[in-house]
Amino acid sequence: MRLAWNNIAFDRIRFAVTVLGIAAAVFLMVFQGSILLGFVRAASKVIDSTSAEVWIAGRGVNCFEFPVEIERQVGEIAMSVPGVASTSRICTRAVQFQKANGDQQLVSLIGAESQAGPMFPVPRIAGSASAAEPDTLLIDESNSQSLRIQRVPADVEINNLRARVVGSTTGFSSFLGSPYVFAGYADAARYMQLRPGNTMFVLVRVAPGSTAAVVKDALQKRLPNLDVWTRDEFAMRARSYWLSQTGAGGAILIASILGFFIGLTIVSQSTYATTMENIEEFATLKAIGATNWFIRRVILSQSCMCGVVGYALGVLITGPLVNAASGSIPWVAKTSWVAGFALGPTIVMCVLASLVSVRTALSVEPAKVFRA
Repeated sequence: MRLAWNNIAFDRIRFAVTVLGIAAAVFLMVFQGSILLGFVRAASKVIDSTSAEVWIAGRGVNCFEFPVEIERQVGEIAMSVPGVASTSRICTRAVQFQKANGDQQLVSLIGAESQAGPMFPVPRIAGSASAAEPDTLLIDESNSQSLRIQRVPADVEINNLRARVVGSTTGFSSFLGSPYVFAGYADAARYMQLRPGNTMFVLVRVAPGSTAAVVKDALQKRLPNLDVWTRDEFAMRARSYWLSQTGAGGAILIASILGFFIGLTIVSQSTYATTMENIEEFATLKAIGATNWFIRRVILSQSCMCGVVGYALGVLITGPLVNAASGSIPWVAKTSWVAGFALGPTIVMCVLASLVSVRTALSVEPAKVFRA
């Protein structure tokens, strides 16, 4: 509406401050939303990358990163359950990684059998889709600098045992701070000094014609002292654990909510000040017969105009900053729909900010315009 635009354009400095405040709020919501989404994805990345439909873990294990040892014979018992096509093992533990220059660093070593799935990073012998290459490691490209692996192959040590980095993978940047390093299961168990006869997770592939839910229930009955989850259930359990029980997800979410309230405060103050400066105009409108709905539309329109401009500016500056942040936070999500999702909260923010101003404008007496 022209009247709404004239009201906010009259004081351009206030309009600019309002737009910048909304842009800052949008930036916080989108940036923190991208970090939160990336954090959630990273929390279950290892689980989601396997092709096994069912996971068997120790009782009370909440996520992949903190396992407990279980007996190796669990896999043999699982094979006797109808609907199970095959099983494989996977393990993880923090180990000492010694670089070529002698520097040492803690890394999260992950060992898996090749049956974990074609998308799961396991060092494989050239020309073989299943056999793991012995004494070899893979690292994620995002960790090559922190591990000081400039070229491959590179000789290193894991817990004082010799190993060789032979390649890299992508998409497996650790959100824990210690980089992921991948090895074949036998090598990883040896590096970790895993007790003979024990493992950490047993992955179960379901036979054609069977469903993961049915096989999971059958396995749970045979293994009452262990936890049996479908892959999706275990992934959700891991995300929930990192979001709600560690405080990390909560801190990210609070920062995003903080952006909303920062914008709400700025828009409320600006809209109220604009309304009070033009209060006699609203009295005149009421005196000549303007309806309450018309006045509401004027105030809502001027708030939403500021919101749309601020939203566009916020999204414009957020994209490059998210891309820049991915250099130090490789798992941050670079998804355009996060920015689109922020439009709704931005409009809600502007509508809420208008409530006090609407009440003030509606309460003004039409006779005010005739007073000297």
